[in-house]
Amino acid sequence: METFFKLAIDEARQGLSEGGIPIGSVLVCEGEVLGHGHNRRVQQGSVILHGEMDALENAGRKDAAIYRKSVLYTTLSPCPMCTGAILLYGIPKVVIGENKTFLGSEELLRQNGVEVVVLQDPECIALMKQFIREHPRLWNEDIGV
Repeated sequence: METFFKLAIDEARQGLSEGGIPIGSVLVCEGEVLGHGHNRRVQQGSVILHGEMDALENAGRKDAAIYRKSVLYTTLSPCPMCTGAILLYGIPKVVIGENKTFLGSEELLRQNGVEVVVLQDPECIALMKQFIREHPRLWNEDIGV
């Protein structure tokens, strides 16, 4: 688990280095990385490319059975849009870096049988706190405020 989570953090750092929002995600099935991504809303001028959505997009089309055996690692609690994608594809487990700076739709995931693991990773918390402090307008845009 630690290796895949570190990949998600690397994705978050890459997003920040590109001028975007530092949120990264990795989709893994049976020890194999299927897709990885980071929030690219700013970089691509996209309304939907959150980290989780980018990882799913980069994974490409997969048989539904693959998603139902997968784990999604993400550095920040998933928003309602990303939660919807997780539920749509039946991803059974989500490992979240932190939910102190933003609490997404974790309860909806749990209500639908998804195993939710929250790490409260200090690096993830620090990345987001600094970003929110330095770019409040961009952050509010990202979460629809």
